[in-house]
Amino acid sequence: MSDGLEGEPRTRWSEVSGGIGAATAYQQRFDDLAASGVDIHGEAAFVEALLPPPARVLDAGCGTGRVATQLTALGYLCVGVDADADMIAVAEQRDTKTRWVRQDLSRLQLRSQAFDVAVLAGNVVPLLAPGTLLRTMERVAAHLRPGGLVVAGFGLDAAHLPQGCPVTPLEEYDRACAVAGLSVGPRFATWDKQVWRPDAGYVVAVNHLDD
Repeated sequence: MSDGLEGEPRTRWSEVSGGIGAATAYQQRFDDLAASGVDIHGEAAFVEALLPPPARVLDAGCGTGRVATQLTALGYLCVGVDADADMIAVAEQRDTKTRWVRQDLSRLQLRSQAFDVAVLAGNVVPLLAPGTLLRTMERVAAHLRPGGLVVAGFGLDAAHLPQGCPVTPLEEYDRACAVAGLSVGPRFATWDKQVWRPDAGYVVAVNHLDD
């Protein structure tokens, strides 16, 4: 499913993306890693440890659908949303069971039941359009059930971000979550739950919607 995005804010991802060829190559890198025996499903395993299927999952900023596709295969009810038409096109070609929607997250409006968890993986947070973090977290929170979870993983230094992508400080993310009614929960340094430290270059943050 694709929605028109005329007039939507230009994300930082749109500045580094490169059309359908780049989207296909992006997914191919993960396919090659999986073929070589690398586990590429750390995000899905993290969600599975939080709550069992058939929970409803919003993959916010889904890209080519790697996370949502794996969660659907595990029995979750998933919707993947991304503003990049080429990424959505690749996701639709690869997986016909997950619902795919083209929308900008800062204007997210889905006709569906409330989600149990929203996942923002793959540096979605720092790749948002400048100035849209608060609106994005408010729109994501608006699609959660009371007590629902938001799980976001993103880099906190240049080594963990695409070239040229500015850092979104964790404090700025926390403030946006607080305004959106999302309370701070556990945080980790990796998707396999390595212990969080303030000097970590990456964070996996779990927040929950206040009842």
